[in-house]
Amino acid sequence: MMMKKILFFTLSLVMSTNSFAQDSTDTLQVDSMAAVPQAEFSAAKQQGNVTKAEGDSAYMRNDYASAIQIYENLLKQGEAAEVYYNLGNSYYKADDIAKAILNYERALLLQPGNADIRANLEIAQSKTIDKVVPVPEIFFVSWAKSLINSLSVDAWAKCGVVFFILLLISSYLFFFSKQIIWKKTGFIAGIVFLIFVVLSNVFASQQKSELTNRNSAIVLSPSVTVRSTPSESGTSLFILHEGHKVEIKDNSMREWKEIRLEDGKVGWVPSATIEVI
Repeated sequence: MMMKKILFFTLSLVMSTNSFAQDSTDTLQVDSMAAVPQAEFSAAKQQGNVTKAEGDSAYMRNDYASAIQIYENLLKQGEAAEVYYNLGNSYYKADDIAKAILNYERALLLQPGNADIRANLEIAQSKTIDKVVPVPEIFFVSWAKSLINSLSVDAWAKCGVVFFILLLISSYLFFFSKQIIWKKTGFIAGIVFLIFVVLSNVFASQQKSELTNRNSAIVLSPSVTVRSTPSESGTSLFILHEGHKVEIKDNSMREWKEIRLEDGKVGWVPSATIEVI
């Protein structure tokens, strides 16, 4: 009887948690892009006065300036990972590495598990000047981040729904089966699926937070001097070059932003020299 009370309580908790995850992902609609080749893209999609097919066609003709303009216009209608990816490719071909990295990063935010986006981002990052050694992370922190980033927010939410359905089935077996073996199976499976439901919702919430609270940026200026204070008279600390990714530590000022590097260094840069991912 005690086991039934415990499972009933946890089931009620999960129902409210799962409802939160579904609400947090309903506002985000992203085009599917299971695999995106380097030079071949998905079928055309009409948005406003231009189509993605026109941008793809311009890219194939090596008319990267036109492709960039078309993709930029498409993104004004709404975010899509495949358009960001194609825009990144166009900027890369046009030798604008900083903006290529910026758009690959934006595509990766929408589809963090896409290997093609990540591969092209790494290629573009290899062209940058600054090579900063990040502060080492504890292995399980890195493992957890890799697991969370293996799927998008929508994918984790769908996993949560699937595991929740399996939890209901397991609960049915536990409460209504007359055979002890099925009751035990239902109870053990219910605990396992409960853990999976909670983790899926936590991971979806984390991905949602990264999408809505974007605190990373890319340096777009050829070079920028990082200063100790938000002023041109501040002490020069070090120089960053275009394409470098930074974390925005203080976003309270309009003209200046305090940033942090992967190795822990901090300083201030003019807002116009960086663009938020």
